[in-house]
Amino acid sequence: MQFNFNTPSALMVERGGSASLAQKILERGGQRVLILTDQGVVSAGLLEQSLSGFKDKALAFEVFDGVLADPPVAVIEAALQRAQAFNADFIVGFGGGSSMDVAKLVAVLKGGQQQLADIFGIGMVKGPRLPLILVPTTAGTGSEVTTISIVTVSENEKKGVVSPFLLPDLALLDAELTLGLPSNVTAATGIDAMVHALEAYTTKRLKNPLSDCLAKEALRLLSTHLHQAVRVGHDLQARESMLLGACLAGMAFTNAPVAGVHALAYPIGARFHVPHGLSNALMLAPVMRFNHPVAHPLYAQLSEIVLPSVTGSSQEKSLQLIDYFSALAADLGIPVSLSEVGISAADTDQLAQDAMLQTRLLINSPREITLHDAAALYLEAL
Repeated sequence: MQFNFNTPSALMVERGGSASLAQKILERGGQRVLILTDQGVVSAGLLEQSLSGFKDKALAFEVFDGVLADPPVAVIEAALQRAQAFNADFIVGFGGGSSMDVAKLVAVLKGGQQQLADIFGIGMVKGPRLPLILVPTTAGTGSEVTTISIVTVSENEKKGVVSPFLLPDLALLDAELTLGLPSNVTAATGIDAMVHALEAYTTKRLKNPLSDCLAKEALRLLSTHLHQAVRVGHDLQARESMLLGACLAGMAFTNAPVAGVHALAYPIGARFHVPHGLSNALMLAPVMRFNHPVAHPLYAQLSEIVLPSVTGSSQEKSLQLIDYFSALAADLGIPVSLSEVGISAADTDQLAQDAMLQTRLLINSPREITLHDAAALYLEAL
């Protein structure tokens, strides 16, 4: 057996831990810190405790709050210009997956000699990068522990940068930062994390014993606590379990890559600006049904985690897991069909063509997805 496994050098799970962010930076030699986030995080006051620590320790910092969901190239460039103008020597990504993805790229581009166009693809980053800490405020992407950043490069296409250089020096998980998440965001990001675990476990390439363990524990945490986190948003234990589950799923899929669900979800986000977690939720059950003929032995193993009382053959257990995920979005009160987010049958051929560009993901599918298959899956999701 031979495999590689990449993960951050340090992980900190601590309620209220974001208050010690300045100290963590000083311990790592940081003197001029650029914090990359979005306006929602700032307006919600999630940064206040951390910034108080910066001021107490007289640590120089600036906040760039211009990150947008599914960040376009222009946002990366603007954030990099801010880092250069401030002469930042330390980068913090504070927020959802988009803020953390932008932070990773700025750390690499400010710390090295490459341009953004040079680093798209797998293993193209030469390094070095600036020191980097990532602090998630949602429990979904797992971006704080992944080797991946996603950039929207055009109206209909996203590209990925994949490199171990994108792993932070520290991933800081503070569940108190997630207490204010609206129920619909909690639901969509939670399903997103479950998709990460499920696709990592069933991926055609690079699946390994460590990723399997992480994916299974992630799915256990997420399936056990998602409904409670959605319905009782102030339940700190549920929030912390969701945050850790999303993190473990991120560790799994950055080493055992995701596949068809993500490949079909990205065009939905790029063309219709549907949040990534919701895009994944909408395509999950159709892709699972498509994969069932070849993936049912693995789905059956996961069904025993999500549905402890499940019985029957491998195929029967697999179908019960698919039924669970088919009903999950409705149970959590979020859209259940593409038509609910403004997509019609007339859009499916174009979406299918866009999905075929996601070769980095499609090669991981347990069952090959053709252009015809993709169009049929979008129609099924209507």
